Amino acid sequence: MGAVTSSMAAKFAFFPPDPASYEVTVEKGAGKLKMTEVAENENVDVLKVKSKRGTEIVAVYVKNPSAKLTLLYSHGNAADLGQMYDLFIELSIHLRVNLMGYDYSGYGKSTGKPSEQNTYADIEAAYECLQETYGVKEEDIILYGQSVGSGPTLDLASRLSRLRGVVLHSPILSGLRVMYPVKRTYWFDIYKNIDKIPLVKCPVLVIHGTEDDVVDCSHGKQLWELCKEKYEPLWVKGGNHCNLELYPEYIKHLKKFVSAIEKSGHLRNGTVPSIDLMADSRPRQSTDQREKSRSSTDHRENPRVSTDLKEKSRASIDKRERSRKNMELSEKTSNVTEQPEKARNSIDRFGDMMRSAVLCNIDCFKPVGTKV
Repeated sequence: MGAVTSSMAAKFAFFPPDPASYEVTVEKGAGKLKMTEVAENENVDVLKVKSKRGTEIVAVYVKNPSAKLTLLYSHGNAADLGQMYDLFIELSIHLRVNLMGYDYSGYGKSTGKPSEQNTYADIEAAYECLQETYGVKEEDIILYGQSVGSGPTLDLASRLSRLRGVVLHSPILSGLRVMYPVKRTYWFDIYKNIDKIPLVKCPVLVIHGTEDDVVDCSHGKQLWELCKEKYEPLWVKGGNHCNLELYPEYIKHLKKFVSAIEKSGHLRNGTVPSIDLMADSRPRQSTDQREKSRSSTDHRENPRVSTDLKEKSRASIDKRERSRKNMELSEKTSNVTEQPEKARNSIDRFGDMMRSAVLCNIDCFKPVGTKV
């Protein structure tokens, strides 16, 4: 009975696009790998990487010259690298990160068959490629897991102590909990994220849509509650399972997270640096409190000396100061309004790009045999 249930859970979990949205070819002369059906980009490397379980997975590495951190992205179900390619390019640009994405065994042009254990080996192979091929250190890596991708992401994150951060995008508590409201973990369940999240030692950002009808938002909220290092979560009002990238707050919040952990500095002595992860969600204390704590000696009156002279001098200075500030204000007004406009246009372009991309083309947890 357990084997049957495990097999059923596995069938619910994996929907590789058939046929794959791309092919991999070898560039004549240079011998470099190329992906078809996507725009050529000199900042993108295409690789084939061997996993410890014997499969050969296809990966892309998007380079950003100004990047300090690297994102390792595990995509959701019913998608492959060809469909995620444009999103990867945009995320690399907007977040100023290098980005590696990969196809699970049996997805795209990766060999083998999709399974829970294969996805664990796949992300490990991609992670080792980052270290060995590109010299990326563990403490400069952010793991990003979307939907089913939260499974391999949290499995790897639970075994690494020096990661810079983790992003969980529409994550699942476990495979079985997507289908049934079970209260405990069964041995035959898959992707037991609920048991692994407490083992993650780095800051975790959770993003989930409030109207997700595939993986209920309660999955994301419960995982966030179980985090050791909580970062301010993003509950996208009205967002569903496959369209969060279209909301302006998605890229804004991601940028804020990446900026915060980038500024946190490198890890020292194997411990997570102390950063105020929830600063933006707490009300700021009024400066009035500091005013009240002043010494009573501040209230003592000092003898007035040449009061009239001081007042005249102050009035003259104030007049010159107002004149100077008026001139500066007229010069700076255009610059002040340009900055928010540039940021807004950048986010709008990101949203427009994502509207043209295929982010997730079927329900991610429909049983095999269901017509789509």
